[in-house]
Amino acid sequence: MSTHPTEADAETLTAFDDGKPQATAGVRKWLRFRFLIRFQSLLGLVLVLFGGIVFSPRRNGEILFLSADNLANIVRSVSETGIIAVGMTFVIIAGGIDLSVGAVLGLSGVLVARLMIDWDYGTVLAIVIVLIAGLLFGVFQGLVSNYLRIQAFIVTLAGLQLARGLARIISGDQFINISFGSKPKQAPTSFSLLGDRLFGGVLPVSALVFLGVGIIGSVVLNTTRFGRHVFAVGGNERAARLSGINVRYVKIATFAICGLTAALSGILDAGQLAFANPDSGTGYELTAIAAVVIGGTSLFGGEGTVVGTLAGALLLGSLNNILQLNNINANLQLIVTATIIVLAAALQHLASRRSNT
Repeated sequence: MSTHPTEADAETLTAFDDGKPQATAGVRKWLRFRFLIRFQSLLGLVLVLFGGIVFSPRRNGEILFLSADNLANIVRSVSETGIIAVGMTFVIIAGGIDLSVGAVLGLSGVLVARLMIDWDYGTVLAIVIVLIAGLLFGVFQGLVSNYLRIQAFIVTLAGLQLARGLARIISGDQFINISFGSKPKQAPTSFSLLGDRLFGGVLPVSALVFLGVGIIGSVVLNTTRFGRHVFAVGGNERAARLSGINVRYVKIATFAICGLTAALSGILDAGQLAFANPDSGTGYELTAIAAVVIGGTSLFGGEGTVVGTLAGALLLGSLNNILQLNNINANLQLIVTATIIVLAAALQHLASRRSNT
């Protein structure tokens, strides 16, 4: 048998060689596009910060956007929704959604206030009870969604109404003012520490909690077996089930995490404001989802990062702050935010289509 290449072999080799540069160029183009999608929130945050410096009003030559007080306000305002967004990241990567988080925040704030003021619980015990309550609320929603096979959108929409109703009942449908001290009807002084600022009054305590939750969430998602299962379930639920992953457990656990982070945000909200409002957190679910989407997490599940979510939350907070400094109408702020969400979702859709071609 001859070992020399035939004319057909030569044609095949020529076709392969001709196509290789094109394929390589296509892969490189695709990788660049994926890089843009993956780090869109970080790139967007850099642009927003640059815009803040350029368009910020000045006072006595000082750029107001970069003032210590303003930066502290940005981080404080972002902390609550950012903490919720970390929990939301787990749910969305697993292929779900949670619309109840804002109402759970309001319920948690009211509950922690009642525990300390009316039932004389200490700070630590009250916080632990509320965190467990938030976690169990998430577990309940996960059980209903997965065992009754009801879409998470519907279950958590009902959960939103349930949590908001409970908050209004517990609070008597009114604000609960929180005063600190050792007298009856006062919360322990230690609870007021949640509203403090550290390092010379620059860094809010809530910012440290936000950073801590982000680090823990990122470690769990990226380095643990559970985190790998979350990605697997969101990427291909049927394949995950066939590979032996307990899909129901994973999905319920993500709802539990989301409930836990919402409860933590509610505690921080009450501690910072020194009052509990049963309607606190209204609309926070949309802001949290926006931060997750802008952060590059796919609404189709199976892909995302906590770091991207943190950057997305900071991007939204910084953008709203810039608009406020320039006295832009609040309704226009909503329009700008909605536009950014649509653009981020459009990029993800385009990425999904390209990955399937």
